[in-house]
Amino acid sequence: MLNIVLHQPEIPANTGNIGRTCVATGTRLHLIEPLGFSLSEKALKRAGMDYWKDLDVTTYLDYEDFLNKNPGAKIYYASTKAPQTYADVSYEENCFIMFGKESAGIPEEILLKNQEHCVRIPMINDIRSLNLSNSVAVILYEALRQQNFSHMQLEGQLTKYHWK
Repeated sequence: MLNIVLHQPEIPANTGNIGRTCVATGTRLHLIEPLGFSLSEKALKRAGMDYWKDLDVTTYLDYEDFLNKNPGAKIYYASTKAPQTYADVSYEENCFIMFGKESAGIPEEILLKNQEHCVRIPMINDIRSLNLSNSVAVILYEALRQQNFSHMQLEGQLTKYHWK
């Protein structure tokens, strides 16, 4: 199982969408406070749809609380400032992939201490960043691909017809 960590997320719709992605992939979600919204907000639940109740989610008071409750965790830090791409690393089972808040990303002090585990999604220079929920999906699915989608359904079925 993989773990997505949101460091001080600000936009409830992004967190709701990420929650839905986590449910669809069997991924745990970790939220580091302060949050820019209440977990009971209608917008958060709407974005997560009826999947929010099935989400394995844990909240933490701050980054130190997260580290203390996950000792020895292998953490990758997603940032537009990172020196390597998300495809340059091998994601281990049970690793954590952290994303920062929408307005500022992960604090640079954290990135600097963990440079070898910082990853980025390549983009052209004129774009500041991708949407947070899109970024999570891109990197999470690479990690799942590297694990051969081991616990996921790989073949879909038509509703009215059958594949030949």
